[in-house]
Amino acid sequence: MTHGHTTGTGTSPEPTGPYGTPYAGNADGPPGAPYAVPQQRTNGPAHVADPAAAPAAPTKPGRDRYLDLLRSIALVRVVVYHLFGWAWLTVLFPSMGVMFALAGSLMARSLKRPALGVIRGRVRRLLPPLWIFAVVVLAMMFANGWNPSEDPDRGGTWGLVELFNYLVPIGAPPYPWHIGSKSGLLEDTWAVQAAGPLWYLRAYLWFVIASPLLLWLFRRAPWPTLLAPLGLTAIVGTGLMTIPGETGNAVTDFAVYGGCWMLGFAHHEGLLKQIPRYISVSCASLVMAFGLWWASNHLGADGWDLNDIPLAQATWSFGFVVILLQYSPSWQELPGRLAKWDKLVTLSNNRAVTIYLWHNLLIMATVPIIDLLYRLPFMQSERAVAALDGAYTIWMFALVWPLIGLMVLAVGWVEDLAAKRRPRLWPNGSTERSAGGRGRSGAAHRG
Repeated sequence: MTHGHTTGTGTSPEPTGPYGTPYAGNADGPPGAPYAVPQQRTNGPAHVADPAAAPAAPTKPGRDRYLDLLRSIALVRVVVYHLFGWAWLTVLFPSMGVMFALAGSLMARSLKRPALGVIRGRVRRLLPPLWIFAVVVLAMMFANGWNPSEDPDRGGTWGLVELFNYLVPIGAPPYPWHIGSKSGLLEDTWAVQAAGPLWYLRAYLWFVIASPLLLWLFRRAPWPTLLAPLGLTAIVGTGLMTIPGETGNAVTDFAVYGGCWMLGFAHHEGLLKQIPRYISVSCASLVMAFGLWWASNHLGADGWDLNDIPLAQATWSFGFVVILLQYSPSWQELPGRLAKWDKLVTLSNNRAVTIYLWHNLLIMATVPIIDLLYRLPFMQSERAVAALDGAYTIWMFALVWPLIGLMVLAVGWVEDLAAKRRPRLWPNGSTERSAGGRGRSGAAHRG
């Protein structure tokens, strides 16, 4: 299964994406994320706010800053991956598996309440940010002359029907493989790359819908339910059974990341803590070793990019998440030197959906901006041009973060409206602390 589209220097992206990657949320919250961060197939963004109870007296429930930190790292890794295209990043930190695990843990916590209301709340928080994104992207496609009814790959009435997936991501949305001109402001594959992160929203939505049943099964047969996705991946992710089209992609995604979602359940239910750490870490290491061995014998065009090797992605992510959750310290405050990143961690968690949805398009937007530098008077020598060429991707990396910040200001507040909260332009926690002194345990934070 290839999650492939290129951005910037271009290599196949990974399933990233919101929150989440994606999605994170508060106790009542939505998806919790995105990339991190890959995307729609081209072959074809949640935390647990555990109560921190002191021995003498219970305290108010607060955010688990360790899980918030993991989500922030996952989002940054997704952006870096889609910019530089380094395949080894999928091994260094499997962002998508981490984000699905965090979302699964939050979902298990929220299902203490009636399931229908929880699902409705998750969907409500997911859709408005998607709609804003879809309006912009579809307007750009239509302005460049794309007609979904005449698309050679998904034309006719079915192409129009599939536009519904831009409203509710139950399937794969249509988009042109090439649009505009290669000499235009954006490369002619920009639509593929922009729509890429939407695969994560589809997978997240189906996990949310299936969670009441999955949690019911997990509580009655935890180990078979926990390991079943790995078995399913061995069937549908290795060629043993082939399901064609986007249906096959959706089933494969569900299998590959289902184990991580179930690990989120296991974390919330306390199953992992019942296992001696040396046993769980040893077993997780063996599962990860198998994943690397499998990958070494099934390398694709992008080498060690695990997004192209479903069984390796599933097993490596599964073992990696087990170790992360087994060592989970459940911080109420970021300790030591990590404390200086507190505001950025809070901001990225509160705007994980926005970051995940828009980062690919913003990466591409850096190109025409940087190209303006070639027109400057002091850039007319061959030496100056060569220096800029050599540092082009570094300039993209430096520029994409301010652009993400501007997008957070421009449309991030939609996440607050979707969560039925007061809109905030820059929710990094400082306002809540100064106004109410509640710190990061305030209910306004989103994961």
